[in-house]
Amino acid sequence: MRTLNAMVAIIVAALFLSGSAAADNKYVGAKFCGMCHKMKEKGEAYVVWEKSAHAKAFEALKSKEADEFAKKRGLTKPAVESPECLKCHVTGGGAATNVEATFKKEEGVTCEACHGAASAFKMIHTKGDLAKSKEAGMILPDKTDAKFCEKCHNSESPTFKGFKIAEMWAKIEHHGPPKK
Repeated sequence: MRTLNAMVAIIVAALFLSGSAAADNKYVGAKFCGMCHKMKEKGEAYVVWEKSAHAKAFEALKSKEADEFAKKRGLTKPAVESPECLKCHVTGGGAATNVEATFKKEEGVTCEACHGAASAFKMIHTKGDLAKSKEAGMILPDKTDAKFCEKCHNSESPTFKGFKIAEMWAKIEHHGPPKK
C-alpha cells in the first residue's frame, strides 16, 4: 500500500511540475486576449494595442521603405521574410515554434511580446488571479525599466532615434480591470 501511495504521489507531482513550467508556454495570439480586453470593464487594453504601432509592426515590413532598409543592411530577403527584421516586428521573433493555431505572426507585436506566451496563464488570468497568473508565466513589465523595451527599441533598428521610456510608455499604457 505504501508503494502504491508513493507511486501515485510521484505521478501527481510529475504531472503538476510538467504543467506549470512557464518555459513550455505557447503563444496564443492577440485575438484571444481581445476577447476580454476589448471590454471597458476589462480595461480596454486590446483597443489601445489595436491603435498602436505594435499592432502594425508586421505590416510595416511589407513596405518599399522596409525593403530598402533591409537591402542597405545587406539582407538577402525582403524585410517581411528576414529574421533580422522579424525578431522585433513579430511576437516570438517570427520563428517561434511554441505557438497555438490561434497565433498569427501578421498580428505584429502583441500582448504576449510584453506579457509572455499565454497558454499556461490565459485561463487563470480570466479568473482574475494575478499571483497564480504570474506563477504560470505572466509578465508585468516595469514601466520605469527601459531594458525590457530596448531588446527591440535600440540602435540595431534602422529607424532608431533614441528611446525615452516615459514618452514611449504613454503611447501604449493600458490598465487592467478597474478596481472595485
